[in-house]
Amino acid sequence: MLSVFSDDHFMKEAFKEAQKAFEEDEVPVGAIIVCDNKIIARAHNMTERLNDVTAHAEMLAFTSATDYLGGKYLNECTLYVTLEPCVMCAGASYWTQLKKVVYAASDEKRGFAKHQENLLHPKTEISTGIMKNECAELLTSFFKAKRN
Repeated sequence: MLSVFSDDHFMKEAFKEAQKAFEEDEVPVGAIIVCDNKIIARAHNMTERLNDVTAHAEMLAFTSATDYLGGKYLNECTLYVTLEPCVMCAGASYWTQLKKVVYAASDEKRGFAKHQENLLHPKTEISTGIMKNECAELLTSFFKAKRN
């Protein structure tokens, strides 16, 4: 049974955001931020719409969450994201002091984990692999369509 407060449940919500990005012809990455089992921010990539290379799902979610909380730290929050954060997003998460990062699919080319040192805050927990196949397939189908 799927708990309302499980990592699976929240990753499904992030996946909904990725699907919105896909429908808007954006790279299909979705993110949500959860605090006290409540979704406080939802976002998906908007680099094309906003003409802004920094408009990644995570960055937009950080801005929304800090605005919601009225402070710049997210040390009691969890980020759920459908793709491993890039170096920029990992660096931003460091400064927000996220409690936990849960990502689905790994990013072999641009993901933060390929770097020798951990780019996340030392207190940030990491969990990976939830819905990785579904999230990877959405990305694969997006880029396959782009090449054709």
